[in-house]
Amino acid sequence: MAGAARSAVGGDEGDEIEVRDHISVPDADGKPARGTRRFPMFTKDTARPEGGGRAAPREAPAPVRQWPILAVLSTVGLGLLLTALDAFRVGTILIGVALLAGAALRWAVRDVGMLAVRSRFTDMATYIFLGAAIVLLALMAQPKPWLEIPFLKDTLHFTVGDEETG
Repeated sequence: MAGAARSAVGGDEGDEIEVRDHISVPDADGKPARGTRRFPMFTKDTARPEGGGRAAPREAPAPVRQWPILAVLSTVGLGLLLTALDAFRVGTILIGVALLAGAALRWAVRDVGMLAVRSRFTDMATYIFLGAAIVLLALMAQPKPWLEIPFLKDTLHFTVGDEETG
């Protein structure tokens, strides 16, 4: 046949396999499986993120194996409770600090269980960015902000003009 590649697997004429398409790893029966260079529509398997192993031995109960994510989620829950009990600024700062602690855990602890979602760098960058943003916004929240950044006040004057009310 024109354009078809032939490959001899064995020494006999009956062992020849005619290859027409891209060949991937042999299937369970040892026969070549037809492969494709396209990505599959549905992912069948994914690699565990770096550091995504158990944080404790297999024999330990599930909460002990996942202590890093439980520590972060418990702190966030406490922050949400404080926010609901009218300690808005303290509760929100606690939520941001919990995310910053998650970044510190992701950096310091080798296996952090479900706290590892992506690569170590991406997880740390995400936790640091979100945690710092939440803490800064909580510190600048009105009324009576704990942190005032002078250039933000000037920026606000440029965006919101002095309107005459009269």
